[in-house]
Amino acid sequence: MNWFVKRNIFQTAGLLVFYSLIFVSAGTIHYWQGWLFCLTFTAATLAIGVYLINYDRPLLERRMRFGPLQESRPIERILMTITLLAFIALLIVAGLDHRFGWSRVPPAIVVIANLLMAAGFALTLIVLRANSYAASTITVERGQHVISTGPYSYVRHPMYTGALFMIAAMPIALGSWWGLVPIAVAMPALIARIFDEERALSTELPGYVEYCRVVPYRLLPHVW
Repeated sequence: MNWFVKRNIFQTAGLLVFYSLIFVSAGTIHYWQGWLFCLTFTAATLAIGVYLINYDRPLLERRMRFGPLQESRPIERILMTITLLAFIALLIVAGLDHRFGWSRVPPAIVVIANLLMAAGFALTLIVLRANSYAASTITVERGQHVISTGPYSYVRHPMYTGALFMIAAMPIALGSWWGLVPIAVAMPALIARIFDEERALSTELPGYVEYCRVVPYRLLPHVW
C-alpha cells in the first residue's frame, strides 16, 4: 500500500470522525441539518479530489499534506492547532445547540448556508486551477513563481477567501447561531497565518513583494 492510498484512508477516517462529532453531540441521528451538511461537504470535497486526480495529481499530493504536524515552522503548528480545535468545537457546539434547542435557524437560511459552503469550495477549485503550487502548508517549491492571474489578480489570498465563506457558513448550515463563536475565536489565527505566509513568501518567492504592490487586497477587494 503506497503513501497516497494510506493518506487517503487516513483522511477519510478523519472525516468520518468529524461527522460523528456532529451526531454524537446532538444525541440523535434525526438531525436533517447535520445530514445536509455532511452531504454538501462530502460532495464538494469529492468533486475537488476527482478534479485533481484527473488533472493535477502532484497538487493533490501536496494538498493531502496538511495539519499542524505537516507545518515546518512552530508558529504555523500553533496556528493550525488553534484552527483545528476551533473546527472541532464548531461541530460539537452545533450538535449541542440542536440537542438543547438554543438556536432557531429557519430552514431556508440553512439551505442558503449550504449553498454558500458550496460556493466557497467552488472558489477553492478555481484557485487550484489557477495555482498548481497551492499546497496546504506554507512552502515554496522548486521552480515556483508568483501567480497573478485569475482570482489572484483581485486578492492575494483567494484560497482563504473561499475558506472564509465556508467556515462562516458551516455553523449556520448546521442550524446553529452559537456555532459562530468558535469561528470568531479562529479568525485571529487565520489573520495571523496570512501575515506569516506573506512574510515567508516575501523572503523566499522572487517577485512576491512587487506582486503585493500591484494587488493590495488580501481577502476582499476594496476591503482588506
